[in-house]
Amino acid sequence: MTNASHHLAAWHRIAENGSSPEALATIIADECVFHSPVVHTPQAGKAKVIAYLSAAGQTFANTGFEYVRDITDGPHAILEFTSNLDGIQLNGIDMITFNDQGKIIDFKVMVRPLKAVNKIWEMMGAQLERDKKAAG
Repeated sequence: MTNASHHLAAWHRIAENGSSPEALATIIADECVFHSPVVHTPQAGKAKVIAYLSAAGQTFANTGFEYVRDITDGPHAILEFTSNLDGIQLNGIDMITFNDQGKIIDFKVMVRPLKAVNKIWEMMGAQLERDKKAAG
């Protein structure tokens, strides 16, 4: 069984460097599922997960985003983070599950307070739209 603590260094390195699609592709499994705090249906598949995580990396750039705690148990990790979006102080967690090859197979994000969730919905929607237009 895999141990999440062995794989978190790669995630932290990629997140700290902006979560580029190319870097994310190296750690996201083909069957990965993303659970967004603002989209009610799970987003399945590597391409969708990369799109969401890359947009999140751009959205949270220059917001003081910081991981403040990591908790691991077997293949699972819970990473607590803080950030400030347009003056809204937010707190959240990323729940990540790794497969035996060290790739992410499940990524769930939870955020509080409600006005932060609403701000993420607004900002992420705009970023995903920009990314879609840039792709073509």
